[in-house]
Amino acid sequence: MGAYDVIVAGAGHNGLVAAAYLAGAGRRVLVLERLGHTGGLAISARAFPGVDARLSRYSYLVSLLPARIVRDLGLGLELRRRRYASYTPKGGTGLLVDNEDAARTAASFAAVTGGEADHKAWQDFYRLTGQVARTLAPTLLQPLRTAAEIERLVGPEAWRDLFAEPIGRTVDERFADDTVRGVVLTDALIGTFADPATDLSANRCFLYHVIGDGTGEWNVPVGGMGAVSGALEAAARRAGAEIRTGAEIIGIAPSGEVAFVDGTGEHTVTGGHVLANLPPAVLDRLLGRPPAVPEGAQLKVNMVLSRLPRLKDPAVDPRAAFSGTFHINEGRDQLARAHAQAAAGRVPELPPAEVYCHSLTDPSILGPELRGRAETMTLFGLHMPARLFRDDPEGARRAALRATFASLDSVLAEPIEDCLFAAPDGSPCVEARTPVDLERDAGLPGGHIFHTDLSWPYDEDGPGGGWGVETGHERILLCGAGARRGGGVSGIGGHNAAMALLAR
Repeated sequence: MGAYDVIVAGAGHNGLVAAAYLAGAGRRVLVLERLGHTGGLAISARAFPGVDARLSRYSYLVSLLPARIVRDLGLGLELRRRRYASYTPKGGTGLLVDNEDAARTAASFAAVTGGEADHKAWQDFYRLTGQVARTLAPTLLQPLRTAAEIERLVGPEAWRDLFAEPIGRTVDERFADDTVRGVVLTDALIGTFADPATDLSANRCFLYHVIGDGTGEWNVPVGGMGAVSGALEAAARRAGAEIRTGAEIIGIAPSGEVAFVDGTGEHTVTGGHVLANLPPAVLDRLLGRPPAVPEGAQLKVNMVLSRLPRLKDPAVDPRAAFSGTFHINEGRDQLARAHAQAAAGRVPELPPAEVYCHSLTDPSILGPELRGRAETMTLFGLHMPARLFRDDPEGARRAALRATFASLDSVLAEPIEDCLFAAPDGSPCVEARTPVDLERDAGLPGGHIFHTDLSWPYDEDGPGGGWGVETGHERILLCGAGARRGGGVSGIGGHNAAMALLAR
């Protein structure tokens, strides 16, 4: 089928970013995608037949996508800031963090914690993470710094508390209230199965959740996640990239030869370079190397509601509570118990989770007949490792969903199932996806949403200067979430692979 300057393996958002940059620089680019659509897991879908709600089915919020990439590629995206950062029920009250009302946030802290100390600690801690975000975020689009350089950039306090010491110890030292500790720690556990008291992988997860584009804010993509991948596909095509869907890669050679199959048969194409927007374990398999399979650890539940559930605290409007991140049984001690139970091979008794309602910020994802009659709800469950679902995927999924709904019901004033919207066939609008489902349906080894465990955003052992996309084969680069500084819907892996290639 000929030769290309660059073959991009995978049309997820990172692959599209790389293709857009390289085609825009005059390279002849071919993108091959196994699925019938672009965007990977950053897509919108009508998950329930006859229900016109375009859910962000897998990835669902945007924080790490740099404004520089949006500008460089001319992406017509609107990302809306959520007024309410979070709400965490506790007994008959709850902790509401209002981005636009500092006095209300302070009063909420006082009601939950019984004083002012933890609110001051909260302000001090997030002042520190904000400084780190502003310092560190620009480096993510540059050649790798060394650990010593990053330590000098962020300063000794931040290095000790966020990099060197386990984040669980830092949180325990800075905060006294269990609920507040848990709210902070959830950012260290999204998609990461770890004990934050001892495991520095939780620190790495935390960093990626608080440094996004220099602000750490988690914003709502107007039109759903499909609007993000759609804008990137348009940018790549506009730049001249050729994109083929339904083309499954079956082999990659270090020489740049790529074999794939599509509806017409098996083909071989050659690239001057191959950019792999694939999990490292998949790339290993395609290169003929034994893959190291990671383990994902999350339960994703998508719902459409006929109405928002009532809260135990009548002073809080459900529209405020659910438009931000609504924390469910995520206190520090609750997180520790759930981790211990999952590590022992059991679905946690009260699974920690969080929900938010995209449609409260962006009603455009609802069809006209649903607006005012329905809301979407996305739930992300923690401490649900793939090992729990291996032996009996269907039965374990049902058990995990039952336990998660019981956990959610425990902090509401009514059962969530009473609020589910009914599809035309009468079935409730709810679907659950486990790591094993993601492995099977999306081709993610272990169902790991970051492709592999997150890495430090610097060169840990070397002299720096690389881009964190190298594979050991000169003509093959990683350009996906598995690249150093990859993970999340960021485009950083794609950008950095393109820059590494253009610098040669």
